[in-house]
Amino acid sequence: MQAVKMVITGPFSAGKTAFIGSVSEIDVVSTERTISNAAERVKDKTTVAMDFGRITVDDDLVLYLFGTPGQRRFDFMWEILSEGMLGFVVLVDSTKPETFREAKRILETFQSYASTPYVVAANKQDHEDAWPPDDLRIILRLDPSVKVLPCVSLQKESVKNVLLELLYSILEQLDKEGSK
Repeated sequence: MQAVKMVITGPFSAGKTAFIGSVSEIDVVSTERTISNAAERVKDKTTVAMDFGRITVDDDLVLYLFGTPGQRRFDFMWEILSEGMLGFVVLVDSTKPETFREAKRILETFQSYASTPYVVAANKQDHEDAWPPDDLRIILRLDPSVKVLPCVSLQKESVKNVLLELLYSILEQLDKEGSK
């Protein structure tokens, strides 16, 4: 059985917990806590350590999904969660341009941890005010080779498409390394 560790990261409130929950075959192991800071009343809960989910692709392949906290005060968990990852997803709330700079910083941080494949998921594409993936590519200054995929983290098929794109990139890299 081949196990593939994927990390789901992105800014605060981008939809990481919902993303993992949409596809996990187990109840998501979550470390969400209620926010007590009045200045951060954007949502009631935030991930403080990680979220964990699992998907069995077939008899030979299982995906382990590790969601990171999005707030800077918990970013010490990022490097810990990146250990052994074979790829990562940067989830961006495409309705909140004020978070795009943070998304770019997170992307660069994870690139510094390991040279693994990654994709950018433009979440909330079902909202009228969502930035299209191609516009996100420009604003995030991403290379044309980086996959920027439309996503709705509450829709299982949408999340599966993002994870499959990342999985294909991971398997392609493993094949290249195996043939050396």
